[in-house]
Amino acid sequence: MSEDSNILQEPESRAVSINEDVEDEGNREIFLSVFVQQGQIGLSYYDSHDYSLHFMPDTMDNSDLHLLDRVIQELSPNVIITSAKQEHSLTQFIEKLELNREYTPEIVMFPNANFGLEVSKQRLLSAHLPSLPPTITESEKIPYLSSCIPLDSVLMMRSIGGLLKCVERRSVGLDLEDSSTGVPILQFLTYTLKDVVYIDRDTYSALQIFKSELHPSVFKLHSGEKEGLSLYGVLNRCRSKFGSLLLRQWFHRPTRDLNILKRRQEVIRFFTAPRNFADLNTLQSCLRNIKNISTLLHKMSSSNPKVAIWQGLYKTVYSALCIRDTVRSMPQCIHLFSEISQNFTDDLFYIATYISKVVDFEGSIAENRFTVRPNVDPVIDEKKRKMMGLPDFLTDVARAELENLDPRFSTCSIIYIPLIGFLLSVPRLPNMLDKQSFEIEGLDFIFLSKDQLHYRSTRTKELDSMLGDLHCDTIDLEMAVMRKLQASVLQRSDCLYKVMSLCAELDCLIALAQASLDHGYCCPTLTPNHRLALIESRHPLLELCTPVFVSNTYISSETEGKVKVITGPNSSGKSIYLKQVGLIVFMALIGSDVPAKEAEIGLVDGIFSRMHSRESVSVGLSTFMIDVNQMTHSLNHSTGDSLVLVDEFGKGTNTVDGLSLLTACLNHWLRRGPQCPHLLMSTCFHSLIQLGLLSDSPLLALLTLETAIEGEELVFLYQVKNGICQSSCAANIATLAGIPDDLVKRGVEVSELYRTGRTIRKMDRQSSDEQYSRCVEEVEKFFSMDLDDPELDLDTYLKDEVLPTLEEVL
Repeated sequence: MSEDSNILQEPESRAVSINEDVEDEGNREIFLSVFVQQGQIGLSYYDSHDYSLHFMPDTMDNSDLHLLDRVIQELSPNVIITSAKQEHSLTQFIEKLELNREYTPEIVMFPNANFGLEVSKQRLLSAHLPSLPPTITESEKIPYLSSCIPLDSVLMMRSIGGLLKCVERRSVGLDLEDSSTGVPILQFLTYTLKDVVYIDRDTYSALQIFKSELHPSVFKLHSGEKEGLSLYGVLNRCRSKFGSLLLRQWFHRPTRDLNILKRRQEVIRFFTAPRNFADLNTLQSCLRNIKNISTLLHKMSSSNPKVAIWQGLYKTVYSALCIRDTVRSMPQCIHLFSEISQNFTDDLFYIATYISKVVDFEGSIAENRFTVRPNVDPVIDEKKRKMMGLPDFLTDVARAELENLDPRFSTCSIIYIPLIGFLLSVPRLPNMLDKQSFEIEGLDFIFLSKDQLHYRSTRTKELDSMLGDLHCDTIDLEMAVMRKLQASVLQRSDCLYKVMSLCAELDCLIALAQASLDHGYCCPTLTPNHRLALIESRHPLLELCTPVFVSNTYISSETEGKVKVITGPNSSGKSIYLKQVGLIVFMALIGSDVPAKEAEIGLVDGIFSRMHSRESVSVGLSTFMIDVNQMTHSLNHSTGDSLVLVDEFGKGTNTVDGLSLLTACLNHWLRRGPQCPHLLMSTCFHSLIQLGLLSDSPLLALLTLETAIEGEELVFLYQVKNGICQSSCAANIATLAGIPDDLVKRGVEVSELYRTGRTIRKMDRQSSDEQYSRCVEEVEKFFSMDLDDPELDLDTYLKDEVLPTLEEVL
């Protein structure tokens, strides 16, 4: 078939939409299989959404299985599969997982024999691989599989054995009518956590990186959730679903790999240049038409794909060609552009041309089946020509038949019914009441329908032998053409998978570039050193919710202070400043631009926090215990390259005990010297500094937030500066919150007495009835006095008795 570029036509906008992506997404299941042995872990998982098998080569893990915890946190598998004979560390891990009522996956345990190495290899060889010819033998599969998956990774291979056992038993993706077909695997993908920055769930929650909310639409109750105000919601401008999924993976997997981050940055920098806005808009339009290729190819491998599948595939390949042509005009020194130019091969043009030449989309939509364009197959064209000429031809035949019929019949017609053939149809006469009366000499009665009698005559039999079953023959021939087209497309599926992965990456980076343009971000300088410098930085979420946002600078290094202790009035912005720093560092670690005038980010290996207490009755822990656990995690696992954010630790218990714990933690970090993490801590324990409880260290820097007093009103300036806060301004905050003035006044009085060490006397105020009685008594006593009595000293009486009573009452 010639590759004529003129044959490509832009897909019509009225084409049938594909809802398979949405339907399949709702039924998605992830099966995770884990095998742990002697401090190493091998795992694999199967995604029923795109029928892909993901594997992670054998990797070292600690006794607490932190790596496995991170994998489960990222994937949220529906089913976790493991061996009934397992190491103690995995047993403990599963027991803890079962106690977590917020996330309850199904735990499946198979006998250890199901995880044997040879058994696992045999199950893998028995799997259904649609991209391979159906006649391929198991011995021929081995070289292919060895190129896709490391067969020498023993623990990973053993995990695949249990995985395929479970998936096969549950008939995931299997044709129930053909039990001989193995588990379908459309592609093998490597899963890795190398150079991934550690961030736990509490930190994700505290920084509001993700935030799920109940969906307000009753039509989307099956999904139940939508993305609320979160960093992911702000940056996700992706035009495709798989682009959004990849961006979510980047958020779950921030990286320290400078090569990966700089490759992302160079693409974002290109699209944020004003001269490239036109190319950005063109690519966004094309990406909108890229469908989920994994779903399309799975549907394509079925016996009879729907018309919508062919339309979706054609639109996808057509849009991929548009992306390739646009990208080839861009600088090929940019790695992603070079990959797209090389991997979007002429196979795409071949597929698009083949589909465009063969598939008649208008006819397919009209007949709701696959139909072929003219000039593809001369036999099909001839049969269709006969089908089109049948009405006039059959009218002539009917006239000739009418002349030979009983004169009682004034009309007749010749009709064609698929699978039955040509029939003579005449109206039912009034005297034709039963089947015996339907008999007409020279005609074979077939059936009665709506007062029309249908017969087979000598002439209709001649038509059957001469023309055959035109409709069914045409369908059969068109199905043969479709199968040939299917086979050709599936043979080139590797190219299509590359299209999907590269388009997803391009979609993510264009989304980040669009967000950078919309919100005025800058490109951070990424370095391998231990310095963080954020000049005039802003909170990426809060700046969208306020008309004016005050930017602040944060610099952390061994010479400029890695431990920052922030004191300041309540509501002055300490927590916002902490989250702001954490979010900006996180954004840099996914390759995004950041909200700052300038930024230098030394790559961190983890972001730890003690900011947000995720309370739950099911956890069985007090709020303070949860806080201590978070602090323990930060103390034990942070390194000199980590970022630690601590907000108001110690306030959940006795003041002295809380202050003591906070002091001990700070001094512990300060004593670590160069291994001290970047620590940003806010506290209202001012005595921590005033009493000199902290060790002298060049790593320590004290910060506060500026405020001003206008009359009696406290004004927040939200500006960070070096120094110490002398007062929490709690009375001013209480007044702003609407607490009655007399209560605030009494609070200030007690605070001053406590601060100066004086006795705090209890306020014994009488009830209003008692006060009224005292006043009445004094008034009556006054009126009963004889003012003309020369012995009466009125001044003394008023001073010693009346005034004290009034002061006491008031």
